[in-house]
Amino acid sequence: MGWSACDSPASVVVNNKLRELRAARQWSQADLADRLDVSRQTINSIETGRYDPSLPLAFKIAAVFDQPIDTLFFPDSDESK
Repeated sequence: MGWSACDSPASVVVNNKLRELRAARQWSQADLADRLDVSRQTINSIETGRYDPSLPLAFKIAAVFDQPIDTLFFPDSDESK
């Protein structure tokens, strides 16, 4: 069977631990945004799942938290597909 657009990784819902890790360090969204050179709105959008970061930004986030990317970002286990 062939690959279809429905099988695209872009259709996967990605969750993240950004809010928990940020809160554990007592950083505001603005604090984290400054460390990553992005806007506070970008951090909010990532935390709420409205925006998935680019791969370079995901690497920067992983470096700031000293964690592998796959512990920060992971597919939604409740996804029904």
